[in-house]
Amino acid sequence: MAGEPQADCLFCKIVAGEVPATIVRETETTVAFRDINPQAPTHILVIPKVHYANARELATAEPAIAGDVLREAGELAAEEKVDTTGYRIVFNTGPGAGQTIFHAHAHLLGGCDLQRLV
Repeated sequence: MAGEPQADCLFCKIVAGEVPATIVRETETTVAFRDINPQAPTHILVIPKVHYANARELATAEPAIAGDVLREAGELAAEEKVDTTGYRIVFNTGPGAGQTIFHAHAHLLGGCDLQRLV
């Protein structure tokens, strides 16, 4: 059921503490951790603790939590000191966009010239 943890979801396992991750911040509704295959010097994933397959499903069912994900990404950009040089918040939705884990998540990217990353 949407919103409920999924036994086969890597990110649900990270939320539950069953899989290790380099967690940089946690709130009541989100968990943020460093990407294991970073595409920029700052590459943090911000995920909702509730399970929805993609950004659209999350925004439709839980708009406040979708807002929490965006707010946390912005707060982390400031903590990582990329807020003044520029950063991206990216939601890949669907396999054609590069989504490989079907639990909504935002990528916070910064710390380099992001124009090279398309």
